[in-house]
Amino acid sequence: MLKAGLYFGSFNPIHIGHIAIAGYMLEFTGLDEIWFVVSPHNPLKKKDTLLDDYQRLHMTNLAIGNNDRLKALDIEFKMPVPSYTIDTLAYLEEKYPYHRFSLVMGEDNLNTLHKWKNGLELVQKCPILVYPRPDSKKPSELMLERILSAADICFVKAPMMDISGTFIRNGIKKGKNMSYFMPAPVWKYIEEMHFYK
Repeated sequence: MLKAGLYFGSFNPIHIGHIAIAGYMLEFTGLDEIWFVVSPHNPLKKKDTLLDDYQRLHMTNLAIGNNDRLKALDIEFKMPVPSYTIDTLAYLEEKYPYHRFSLVMGEDNLNTLHKWKNGLELVQKCPILVYPRPDSKKPSELMLERILSAADICFVKAPMMDISGTFIRNGIKKGKNMSYFMPAPVWKYIEEMHFYK
C-alpha cells in the first residue's frame, strides 16, 4: 500500500520552504510520495492576491521537475469552490483505494482545525504530520481540544521555515530579487510573466 502525504496549499507561489518540507517528509517519516494539492481558494484566506489556478499548478510542476516522488494535483479545480479538505480526501480515498493518505500541515494550520468543515471527522479519517511554524500559538478553544484529542498527530522535527508566499509577493512588489527563495524555473517563469508586480 502506497503511503502518500497530502500537502494542501495555494502555493502562491511555491517556494523552497514547501520543497524542503516535502523532502523532509519523504526522507524522515516513511511516506512514499508527497502530493501537492493546489487549492483554488482556501476558505480561511483572502483571494485578492491569488494567481490563476493553472498558473500556480504550472509553477508547482516546474518546482517538482522530474522528481517522481512528488506530484502536483489539480483535483480541487474540478470541485465546488471553496474547497474543503474533507471532501477532497473522500474523493481521493474512493479513487485510490490502495493508497494510505496522511495530511501534511504546518503547526499554524493545525491550530485552526476547529474552523475546518467537519474537522473532527477529518482527523479520524487519516493521520496528520505536523511541521513546526514560527510564532504558532494554540488558541484556547474547546472544539479544537476535542478535535486534537481525537487526532493521530505526529509532530516532525523538520527545519523551521520562516518563508511565506506573502513575504515573496511583497518582495517582488518592492522590486527585490526573490530568486533565492524558490526553485530557479519558478523564478524564471514569474519574471517572464511579470507576476506579483
